[in-house]
Amino acid sequence: MVTGDHPITAKAIARSVGIITKPTAEDLAKKRGLPISEIDPRQASAIVVNGGELQEMKAEDLDAIIYHHNEIVFARTSPQQKLLIVEACQRRGEIVAVTGDGVNDSPALKRADIGVAMGITGSDVSKQAADMILLDDNFASIIVGIEEGRLIFDNLKKSIAYTLTSNLPEITPFLFFMMFDIPLGTIAILCIDIGTDMMPAISLAYEKAESDIMTRMPRDPFEDRLVNKKLIIMAYLQIGTIQTVACFFTFFAIMAKHCTYWS
Repeated sequence: MVTGDHPITAKAIARSVGIITKPTAEDLAKKRGLPISEIDPRQASAIVVNGGELQEMKAEDLDAIIYHHNEIVFARTSPQQKLLIVEACQRRGEIVAVTGDGVNDSPALKRADIGVAMGITGSDVSKQAADMILLDDNFASIIVGIEEGRLIFDNLKKSIAYTLTSNLPEITPFLFFMMFDIPLGTIAILCIDIGTDMMPAISLAYEKAESDIMTRMPRDPFEDRLVNKKLIIMAYLQIGTIQTVACFFTFFAIMAKHCTYWS
């Protein structure tokens, strides 16, 4: 949580909404009856960082705070400090989303992987800097947007996989036609492609979401892309090969049964 409010106010709000659920170093010192200087901040999972402290920190110190604490509240932060926090998270390889409504949020909204501005209370500058605008200013709409995005990604992957698996069964008959003079020309392949390939691929775009779509871990942006090595191997070497063998078996079986030349 990054805010311009006073640390005490920010901490109280963070506790009330569930951002901070564990004790901070100040809470541990108060519980043990020790001065705060004798408490190692790394012993606490939660921490509240003042903007004045953040201003004097080096990049390595900020990285250490983000690394060692799971629940972090930055209070009394300036626009430049918000930008530094976003960059520190991105240095860890995290995908950073920033929500904001004011002019001072604009640098962080622009630098984040996805900036989310408020449509009702947000300023024009923040809306221009953001990638997404919440028309109803309801954070629950972000969850709906994530679910819709995952559904679109899944359906695109299904359509691409289906289209790629049909490439091998379509090109192999043409090669056999060229090499062995088997009557499987381009016209027959086009009939199969247009008649049986297009509509199923389009229908996959209207698939409903899987039951576990919102319980999955976020995908790795460097490995889990629309087309990756795993999908290529499955499409061409596994499913494509099975389809090719099945198609040739069906073709020769029908021709042997109904064609005098082939029998």
